[in-house]
Amino acid sequence: MNKLELSKVYQIIEPGPVVFLTTAHEGRANVMTMSWHMMVDFEPPQIACIVSAANYSFAALQATKECVIAVPARRLAVAVVEVGNSSGRDIDKFESFALTAKPASRVQAPLIAQCFANLECKVIDTRLVTSHNLFFLEVVEAWIDRAQRRPKTIHHHGYGKFVVDGSTIQLQSKMR
Repeated sequence: MNKLELSKVYQIIEPGPVVFLTTAHEGRANVMTMSWHMMVDFEPPQIACIVSAANYSFAALQATKECVIAVPARRLAVAVVEVGNSSGRDIDKFESFALTAKPASRVQAPLIAQCFANLECKVIDTRLVTSHNLFFLEVVEAWIDRAQRRPKTIHHHGYGKFVVDGSTIQLQSKMR
């Protein structure tokens, strides 16, 4: 074994696919790229995510207490990077990166039509926002685009490197 720089630990432990987080505040929709999130409960589904206070989306999420987590497939990888490398303070990211905003049913933040899954979320706990920028969300409505068969997600490994989902294996499980 060789030592790994502590600043690179996240590249090993990154928990899930890169997603988009959309918000809508004061008549303006925004989208950001996010990879720091995790499931925290199954029923109802709850997700914890980190949104930096430096991000334009932070104020909207804090004010409205709602968002959409939209899950892009591999074919949107370039848009994922472009959205992540720009600020909603400066541009309309939906227009700039050809993402189609669609109305959600239970939150004001938009769904993204090109994504294979969209999760409408409400903030349920902000106790760790001040200290860690950590929001706890409850998924209140979920959408799937079944026309996108076997979509492959991308996983961020830092500094422009991504891994694409590989083969799926099925093992016996006693979980229900």
